[in-house]
Amino acid sequence: MSIKTVNSISGRLSLRAPQRESLEILHRITEIVNLDKDVDLNMALDAIKREYPTVEEFERDFVSLCFALATGVGKTRLMGAFISYLYLAHGLQNFFVLAPNLTIYNKLIADFTPNTPKYVFKGISEFAVEPPVVITGDNYEQGIGVRDQHSRQTRFEYGYGGTVHINIFNISKINSEVRGGKTPKMKRLSEYIGDSYFNYLAELKDLVLIMDESHRYRASAGIRAINELKPLIGLELTATPFVESSKGPIPFKNVIYDYPLRRAMDDGFVKEPAVVTQKDFNPAQFTPADIEKIKLEDGIHIHEDVKVQLSTYATQTEQKIVKPFLLVIARDTVHAAQLVEHIKSDEFFKGQYKEKVIQVDSSKTGAEEEEMITRLLAVESPDEPTEIVVHVNMLKEGWDVTNLYTIVPLRAANARTLIEQSIGRGLRLPYGRRTGVSAVDRLNIIAHDKFQEIVDEANRPDSAIQLKKVIIEPEEISKKSVAVLVPSSIDAKLFGKNIETAHGTIPDVPKEETAMFSAPEERRVAEIVKTVVKKYENLSTVSELKNEEIQRQIIKETEQKYKGEQLIIPGTVKEPDFVKIVNKVTDVIVQGTIDIPRIVVIPKGEVTTGFHQFKLDVRSINYQPVQRDILIQHLRTSRQEVMSFGEDGESEKRLEDYLVRALIDYDDIVYDETADLIYDLAGQLISHLYSYLKEEDAVKNVVQFFAKPLSQSIHAQMMEHIWEKAAGYEVKVIKGFAELKQCAFTASADKMILNFKLPVEERSKIGSMLFGGFERSLYRNCKFDSDTERRLSVIIDRDSQKWFRPLKGQFHIYYKTGGQSHEYQPDFVAETKNSIYLIEAKARNEMEAPEVLSKKDAAKLYCERATEHSRSIGGKPWKYLLIPHDVIADNMSLEGFEKMFGR
Repeated sequence: MSIKTVNSISGRLSLRAPQRESLEILHRITEIVNLDKDVDLNMALDAIKREYPTVEEFERDFVSLCFALATGVGKTRLMGAFISYLYLAHGLQNFFVLAPNLTIYNKLIADFTPNTPKYVFKGISEFAVEPPVVITGDNYEQGIGVRDQHSRQTRFEYGYGGTVHINIFNISKINSEVRGGKTPKMKRLSEYIGDSYFNYLAELKDLVLIMDESHRYRASAGIRAINELKPLIGLELTATPFVESSKGPIPFKNVIYDYPLRRAMDDGFVKEPAVVTQKDFNPAQFTPADIEKIKLEDGIHIHEDVKVQLSTYATQTEQKIVKPFLLVIARDTVHAAQLVEHIKSDEFFKGQYKEKVIQVDSSKTGAEEEEMITRLLAVESPDEPTEIVVHVNMLKEGWDVTNLYTIVPLRAANARTLIEQSIGRGLRLPYGRRTGVSAVDRLNIIAHDKFQEIVDEANRPDSAIQLKKVIIEPEEISKKSVAVLVPSSIDAKLFGKNIETAHGTIPDVPKEETAMFSAPEERRVAEIVKTVVKKYENLSTVSELKNEEIQRQIIKETEQKYKGEQLIIPGTVKEPDFVKIVNKVTDVIVQGTIDIPRIVVIPKGEVTTGFHQFKLDVRSINYQPVQRDILIQHLRTSRQEVMSFGEDGESEKRLEDYLVRALIDYDDIVYDETADLIYDLAGQLISHLYSYLKEEDAVKNVVQFFAKPLSQSIHAQMMEHIWEKAAGYEVKVIKGFAELKQCAFTASADKMILNFKLPVEERSKIGSMLFGGFERSLYRNCKFDSDTERRLSVIIDRDSQKWFRPLKGQFHIYYKTGGQSHEYQPDFVAETKNSIYLIEAKARNEMEAPEVLSKKDAAKLYCERATEHSRSIGGKPWKYLLIPHDVIADNMSLEGFEKMFGR
């Protein structure tokens, strides 16, 4: 029952892997420890240590465990998962959530309140019907939770179907009164309750304590007073599982799960931090004041470029607009005020940021403080003007913004402190995942004077991160980028639309084409025709738009919509010629469109799954034997001192059995159906261990001690070789063609549009260049990721009838890598007299890379299904060409490429 609940909650809350692993650990704890106020703590600790040896002690008067998850992974969502699980699987209804400060306290209240942007229970249907009651440090004296408990007669008992109560309190309220020698207000008699609220909570039989960012108040008097609550269990969440002291950091002794920042970066859950400086910059040549000015100005240059990159990405992918901001870390409040004054002056970028900067520190009080907090809390909104935040030391845990992209540290600090204090607030990703666009996925730390120190610190073996390096070319510092919008050839012909820019202009933009429809009435009718045509994308081919019956329907719908908009009185205005306009517009759409079918494959009958045979990748596995005494301390058995992970403490007869036993614990591995495969994979791994360990005892030691991570490695690779089989498949084409949307690019504001046929001198910078001069492209301008693509476009423009570079979402082709599904966009789509090609150019040494081959398989499958559809309506076949870079030359042709690479 409970593991099914874990699976259900993981799916409904879309938990990330570390969140799910944490939830699975909590589930296991409920199996091996009796959740009871009178539990024997020594017995509970022994039971937990046998399976989770990192837990040395609870450090509380109750069972208390710490889940250390890196910033940005999602600790608040995990709280919601913990509460959902304990309620749904075990019927627990009362929870006490402790916050370290006012900022986090207010954030938690918002996140536990229904219909808020980050509501933690979104997807839990039981809480949609009856949301949890949220009691806070501001309203608890009204007896809200107590009255509700009495009305349900559940004060001293718990079970299924009752209301969940979540108490959210700020530790400062308890700390201040404890330190002052006063009785905390929570412990005083309340006329609403008839007792103190603290006593009321302590009497509850099912109270669970959740401590957010527990490292901030772990040693306080208030947290010691919490022992008197005697909860069933305490769950601590933090990104830094240690307490700072004069002798250095003191690690927590109750960490049961550790997911550090390095893993979060490797798994793509947070931004990639990068340290930024100028090329050939020598700090010794400048005064401290000059360095400060240079860093601040370069921070603005980076910020403005990020702003454009984010705008471009949002347009390309039809995602929400993200407004980035820059964070300046000042020395003190006086320095912060001086910086703000400078930023607001006319000499700082001509006063462009006067109304876009706020100072956030303890110097603000009263109305100024309220305004500061209001603007700070709204800094993620695209409509809020703030782009620069100057602060001293207020912005710590709980400020969960996702749009911080540039940090300018101006406070003296060593490299380690600089890294730790700088990056924590800026790691969260605005889209919840990495996009593959470097500027969108990167956090920039401007550190001209500390560049090498930071690089050296980040490269230390024990460093939590690995920083990227960004070197600004001196000549590039003052250059600006612009967001460029390029219309399709259809819009260019119909309306004379031309390239548009934001945040600047770009030279040598071609003049607008003569619009086919310039009169306002005709232009509006043509626009309506385009919107009406979108309803007909389910036709088999775009050419069916010229069918007489379809034309009549489009004319009728267009006329009705136009007249409905204009409220025209008959006889007062000359009506547009709807027949003529519809005919012209559909002609242009047919000529400017390549039929790209949207294909859906639906399995029929019973669906079965399994795994293909494959060779295990063991290159990263190099475990060494563990010393016997350590190995004994890590055994997951009873109290017997034996080297076994089995429940009965017995050794396996074959080394492979240790791995197989761990593998069949996975829900998606059925032993009877996969026995041959998993024994084969286990055997491959055992052979690999023998290849470098030689001795059987050493291999046995490694297999026993590392069975779990070894089985995880095998399982992850199995997920890359999974197959699905149905009694049959039905291929449906839900769209025969699709509208070409405008393209969004980022380009240098001072660079002209280049002729795509001419060689490029600075090939490394081709990604920032915009090209034009095409004859058969369905877009007047486009960008290339490499000079190889540019050279290939010359051949395609010469040999095809029409072509374009597809945008994200244009094709629904998916490939798998690392057990995950990803969308694939080929480099080019080209239509010739006889065929339609999907074309990809790759470096010769990447042709056999697993990801490239996975994309190739997915594209070929799409081409097969698209060809079936096309042939059924008398159309052209689809073909996939994967072309190595070193054969792309002007003397080659698409026909020649097909002969070489199309089979």
